[in-house]
Amino acid sequence: MNIALLGFGTVGSHFYKLCEGRTDLHVAAVLSRRPRPELTCTVTADYDEIVRDPSIDIVVEVMGGIEPAYSYLCAAMRAGKHVVTANKQLMCAHFEELTSLAKEKGVALRCTAAAGGGIPWLTSLSRASELDEIKAVEGILNGTTNYMLSAMTNSGADYAPALQKAQELGYAEADPTADVEGLDARRKIVLSADLAFGVNIREEDIPCVGISSITAGDIAKAKDEGLTYKLIARAEKSGRAVAAFVCPTLFPSSAPEAHTDGTGNLVTLFASRFGKQSFSGAGAGGYPTGSNVLRDCLDVADGCRSFYADSFTPCSVNLSGTQCKWLFRCMGEYFTRECSAREAFDAYESYRKDDPHALLARYAAEEE
Repeated sequence: MNIALLGFGTVGSHFYKLCEGRTDLHVAAVLSRRPRPELTCTVTADYDEIVRDPSIDIVVEVMGGIEPAYSYLCAAMRAGKHVVTANKQLMCAHFEELTSLAKEKGVALRCTAAAGGGIPWLTSLSRASELDEIKAVEGILNGTTNYMLSAMTNSGADYAPALQKAQELGYAEADPTADVEGLDARRKIVLSADLAFGVNIREEDIPCVGISSITAGDIAKAKDEGLTYKLIARAEKSGRAVAAFVCPTLFPSSAPEAHTDGTGNLVTLFASRFGKQSFSGAGAGGYPTGSNVLRDCLDVADGCRSFYADSFTPCSVNLSGTQCKWLFRCMGEYFTRECSAREAFDAYESYRKDDPHALLARYAAEEE
């Protein structure tokens, strides 16, 4: 099958290399604003040229952002072309529109690389949901923050030096907000919850606390208590609603999450009958992420259906029924509280009025 590749950054260039020499998939065109003499395929800055080309079977989008990516993918599907994307921001913002259009036009839409980097998480989750009822999903879904927390835990570094090192290594952007404030992880848990529960929840309904308030002192205190901080995104069934949130979570030092270091990801599903299954691997990087894009293309070539599941029901987010033990730090004082997730996040917002650097963290439940 012939592929048009939109975007030639880290993921796009590595995906291109993975396709070289294959006989079943061929990158026939690359959309680029500048000439790329190193490429042997067609290079064009005119997207309409790609849409009009009847020989293009799959459009692969690894540009990022909402526009023009959204318009490009809609145009591709209306032209009868299959679509593979690694764009979690786009999938969260236009989930219903994109999945509905794929179904209407009878084309495939895949986004496995949008969550989990090189882990085939969304594919595995989709298959698991066909076998059993999924009760909850959670995990370390952001490599940047996991690298930073690992560095702070292993070396005693404070937040600012850990962030600077992550930026020097290329793990964190110049503007790290999406990573360190948990927004990237939130987008990934939206996609995970949608596939796990057959729903469509809204990103903006999910409370999100990142790692920017965690200090070297917080890390040291946790280590003394045999605990390790990880940024966890979690979603669970709660009656007819879904309880979903992102926040730092404290795990016993013996837990697999505590030993997931560097930019690694670890994601877990909890099923009614077959129990807990975890998946771990590289959470970022050109080849790991590019391999999931390639896997999606192979699934399309094998005749996969329009999306991972046929229908998704709009669903509200309700945190009132989720009970946990929580750790707070406000004005230098630590205290714990057992309450619902809704009460915890509301309390945290209240404490931040007095202390903008207040801390909220959840203690991992025994099932985790």
